[in-house]
Order: sequence, then structure tokens, then C-alpha cells
Amino acid sequence: MCCLFGLIDTAQYFTRQQKNDILHALATVSEARGQDATGVAYCHKGALMVSKRPVPGHIFPLQIPYDAAVIMGHTRLTTQGSEKKNYNNHPFLAPAGTGSFALAHNGVIRNDRLLREQEQLPATKIETDSYIAVQLLARSGEVSIDSLRNMAERLEGSFSFTVLDDQNNLYFVKGDSPLCLYHYQTSGVYLYASTKQILEKALQQLSFDWEPPIQVPLECGEILQIMANGQERRATFDDSKLLCGLSYGRCTPFSWWGVGSSAQNAESGHLAALKSVAGYFGIAPWEIDRLMEAGFTEAEIEEYLYRTEM
Repeated sequence: MCCLFGLIDTAQYFTRQQKNDILHALATVSEARGQDATGVAYCHKGALMVSKRPVPGHIFPLQIPYDAAVIMGHTRLTTQGSEKKNYNNHPFLAPAGTGSFALAHNGVIRNDRLLREQEQLPATKIETDSYIAVQLLARSGEVSIDSLRNMAERLEGSFSFTVLDDQNNLYFVKGDSPLCLYHYQTSGVYLYASTKQILEKALQQLSFDWEPPIQVPLECGEILQIMANGQERRATFDDSKLLCGLSYGRCTPFSWWGVGSSAQNAESGHLAALKSVAGYFGIAPWEIDRLMEAGFTEAEIEEYLYRTEM
């Protein structure tokens, strides 16, 4: 239950202060899906920069420079790898060929250790499952539709990714984790967050005279590239290894993690109730299982669920 958020200002419509205000609102409201760490990535003077800290979004120090046109953000709810070790937090910065990229992830990757062994990828101090996606992209030597497709098709679990390269191309790799993208056509601005509720809540906190946005469709199994000039490219990937959860119906809830109906029946009534409503908040039932494994109580999970309703 992390949150992706960000801004694309293709025509530099907003001032530096306005962009910081928008991102502060997005980061603050995105705490509904994670308060343990916050981070952003952007290009400044031709170089890709990442700033992240183990603090909630509302106190994260946002100092986006004047020339940053694309800003990719993330708030984290820790399930693997302590947020106090800042290298475990998102976005992750890495080289790919002669360029570089930053990656942020919402979801959980199940086969990260197996892939690291199969691909003979180098050992890393980074403990988060998300980092396997970074290593696969870095190994490919480029960030492109093809390399992102190959990466996504290797992963088992649940995900949506955002990937920003040093040419200001922002890629959305839409799996079964939620993601909502708005486009303001007159200004050339895009805003996004993991859920529509979070995006709308952030907009309510801002005093700008917004034109009505168009919600850009993003389906499970799609890759959307938005270039620095606002041009869009789309492609698809095979999403059959994803959990899919309640929203897509290709997988049976619980069975993906080896939990059948007998185990479901053995759950407490409270936990079963939490799972039954999780889809309303854009959260798959197995994510609640993972949170329980990580040591969260049912009461804590319920609090996060209902805060996510924002």
C-alpha cells in the first residue's frame, strides 16, 4: 500500500512555487497509503536527480528546481527493508547504458530472489523486493518500451511502476495496482496518483483555477510513455503472472499465495471482513496478508484502509 504520484508540465505552465505547492499537496494526501518514507525524482540541468527521506509526505522538504518539468513521487508503507536505511526507499536511481533512470513501485514482487539467482544479478544491500525491477532494467542497458515490457513480464506478484529517464520521458507500467492519470489539455499538464480519491483530495487543497481534466485510460497490461513534449506512446505486456486481485477476475483471491478456502474460513471474522472490502480501496486481499506477515495488526490495517478512502 504505497502511493505513486507526480506531475508532468510539458509547456512549463506552472511556476517553480506552484509546482512545489502541487507536489506538497499530492505528497501530503498520498500519506493515506504510506507514511514511512517519501521521495521524488526529476531532471535538473540535464541530470536525473533523486531526493528521498524516511519521513511522511507532509514534512518532506520539497525544493523542485525551476527547470524540472517532470516530477515522479512516491510515499512508502514499509513491508520489506527498513525505511530508516534510506537506500531502501523509492525512487531508486540507476544507470542504463549511457543514460540513467529512476523507478518507483506500488505493490509486492514475489519472485525477486529467484530472478536474482536465475539472472546472476549482483548482490545488493537494498532489501526491497522492488529493486529487482531496477536491476533488470539496468542489465538491459536501456529504458524503452521493449525493456520495460521484458521486465514486467518477468515479475510475479502485483505492481504498477513509474519510470523516469534522463530525457524527461515518464513511463507508466500499469499492472494490477491502482493508478489514476489526469490530463489538462489547455495547459499541457498531467497529474497522477495511485487512486482517483487521492488525486481529487489533493486538487481540493489547491487554489488554482483548473480546467476540467480528462482522465487518461490506463488498463492492466499497458505501458504508457509520455515524452517531454507531451507526445504519448502505448504498448502492452503479458500480465498473466500478476495476482490481478478482485478487479480483473483472472485469478482467484488468496489461491495465488497458496491460501485456499479452508484457510480463508479459518481467518478471524474481522480479518475476512477487511479483505472483503479491500478492493474498494484499490488494495488486493493478498496485500493484507503481506501486511499481517510484516507485523501489522488488524486494527492498524483497518486504519490504513479507511485513511486510503481519501
